[in-house]
Amino acid sequence: MIVTIDGPAAAGKGTLAAKISEKYNLACFDTGMIYRAVGLKLIIDGKNVEDEDSALGVAQNMTFPLMMELSKHPDFRSSAGGNAASKVSAIPSVRQALLQMQRDFAKSPRFPDGRPASGVVYDGRDAGTVICPNADKKFFITAAPEVRAMRRYKEFQQKGISTTYEEVLAQTKERDARDSSRSSAPMKPAEDAVIIDTSNLSIDEVYQKVCEIIDS
Repeated sequence: MIVTIDGPAAAGKGTLAAKISEKYNLACFDTGMIYRAVGLKLIIDGKNVEDEDSALGVAQNMTFPLMMELSKHPDFRSSAGGNAASKVSAIPSVRQALLQMQRDFAKSPRFPDGRPASGVVYDGRDAGTVICPNADKKFFITAAPEVRAMRRYKEFQQKGISTTYEEVLAQTKERDARDSSRSSAPMKPAEDAVIIDTSNLSIDEVYQKVCEIIDS
């Protein structure tokens, strides 16, 4: 079984994907990690994240082991890492270079410890429209920008990352605009996706609703 969960940052996709993964024995693939890895590698190397040649070079040499190693870096999940990921993901050649890696995972999905999985749940921006358009179930999880910014701001506070709510909100809106307007694979719901607004829902309520749809 292949499930795709798309939507903007801090809508609750990652938490939902993890719960779905556990319930249905599905390997979880956070597609945003690849773009974060490319963006962070450019930052570490002192290169411009918006320079196509530099970004493409990193993307073409990106591997799963390198991605996992970069994921341990403190800036991997920071706002800087998120903005870098959004910028490199807007470059068509970079998206194309990483596309096959993401698609291939569904052919033989495995958990991090090597165990085979019963399928895969993708957490991303264009999983249902580009990566796996023939997925069994597709969801688009969203929420108001102010709600998502507050969620992300609280995450940063817990991690000791210094920022303000106003800065996070501005970055959230900027990233939404960039992800939705990019010429290659813009963030949007698949035509057959179930759209769920989580602004006034708990993660348990969203999880229950999604499970009912999958089980049906």
